[in-house]
Amino acid sequence: MTRRAKIPVALTIAGSDSGGGAGIQADLKTFAALGVHGTSAITCVTAQNPKGVRGIQACSPRIVRRQIEAVFDELPPAAVKTGMLFSKGIILTVARVFGRDKRVPLIVDPVMVATSGARLLQSSAVAALGEKLLPLATLVTPNLDEAAMLVGRALKSVDDLRTAAREIQSRYGCAALVKGGHLRGLKEAVDIFFDGRSELLLTAPFVRGVVTHGTGCTFSAAIAGYLARGNGLVHAVELAKRYVTNAIARSVMAGGHTVLNNFRET
Repeated sequence: MTRRAKIPVALTIAGSDSGGGAGIQADLKTFAALGVHGTSAITCVTAQNPKGVRGIQACSPRIVRRQIEAVFDELPPAAVKTGMLFSKGIILTVARVFGRDKRVPLIVDPVMVATSGARLLQSSAVAALGEKLLPLATLVTPNLDEAAMLVGRALKSVDDLRTAAREIQSRYGCAALVKGGHLRGLKEAVDIFFDGRSELLLTAPFVRGVVTHGTGCTFSAAIAGYLARGNGLVHAVELAKRYVTNAIARSVMAGGHTVLNNFRET
């Protein structure tokens, strides 16, 4: 009998992007590029393209739960990430599942607002995210605006990112990766990671002329993928930063739009 190679499994719990640039589609491409079998629980169907979000249809919390349970029953993941959760009901459902002693790394990408301005997390769900899900997370990966919402103030400098990462880690007990790609006046994209012990300053040069739709999803998916491959959290974050930087630098054209090149592993 032929002995087949074994590969790790990762799970993404997120929304579907009909344009293929972010969400479930970006996550599964990233998992595949890293040699990880990607599984999914879809939380929302969105009608979107590179120019914006036209509509959102949320799945019921019950079907989200059943998707997660179906994956865990036969394809137990070595790491899990969440993306667009959208509603309080879905967040509470995911929290209940992972509150039942699911000993697996959980990466929470707190998707709140699309680049186009469309709201991807209902206002009633923000408190549930902080109170119920983040305390269960291994790592939360907010961008500049999301981190500002979590700490309740605007972030305008690298020092602000550092303070926010430490505050988020202290408040919720999970490691924090605060992404500063939208900070103005910098020559490099700067992210700050803090897990209560180690701090990382992660930098990469800006790539001009590239639409970065999907970079947050890709970054968090890469962290989950590298964790599934057996890396520790700090190293997984470092590897994922390199991966997403290369995905941006090697972006390609699709239908007249720049899209990340997920299939060039570092």
